[in-house]
Amino acid sequence: MQFNQAEQTALLQSLSNDARTLYMLGIKPTVNKKSGVSAPLNYKYLISLLNEKEQKFTLGRQINSLIKELLHIGLVKFEQEVEINRSFNGKTLVLPLTTMKVDDYTKLHLNWTDMHLDWQPNENLVADLAKLIGLIDYQYTDNELGDFIAYWLGRPEVQFSEYQWTQKFIFNLKKIRMANNFKGTQKVGQQMVKTKAGIVADDNAKNLVAKYSKKTQ
Repeated sequence: MQFNQAEQTALLQSLSNDARTLYMLGIKPTVNKKSGVSAPLNYKYLISLLNEKEQKFTLGRQINSLIKELLHIGLVKFEQEVEINRSFNGKTLVLPLTTMKVDDYTKLHLNWTDMHLDWQPNENLVADLAKLIGLIDYQYTDNELGDFIAYWLGRPEVQFSEYQWTQKFIFNLKKIRMANNFKGTQKVGQQMVKTKAGIVADDNAKNLVAKYSKKTQ
């Protein structure tokens, strides 16, 4: 059984060994190579597979728990909409990574990490996401980056892909830009953007200039 780079990277993320076994031996071997769709889930077979050496699994909800782990990191998704707290028995899964073509964006989804002191958002992705969500001013300060890093350093159990970390950072920037107390800014639509260097004359200043210019004529 071969696993591509995307699958290998995902399988090395925060995942229980039972969930890995379920994917590698219980789900992946049944998948259609062209469509990426698995055979219908069979609780009886999967429980038997996982209990090869010891009687550890007896209930369908235990299998559900492992599948939810795989859902969380993107190794599988349901072919059709299901109720997440109901039985998955007989449902089919899609294994999106098995048919994934590795491009620049795909690679960003493969690199999972926790937050660290030297973290930096992906600059190309920052610009692209800013356009998608209508973020006018996406140039950030060291303090804005530092606040974001400090917040997530306090949650060491959390891991996200490079894409997801940058996405969260951009959404946080938009929240800041839309805050009413964002200093050194001017309002553009509903967002607050940094004012640029330069002199802006108000109406009073313009009137004074006009008044004294007439006296000198």
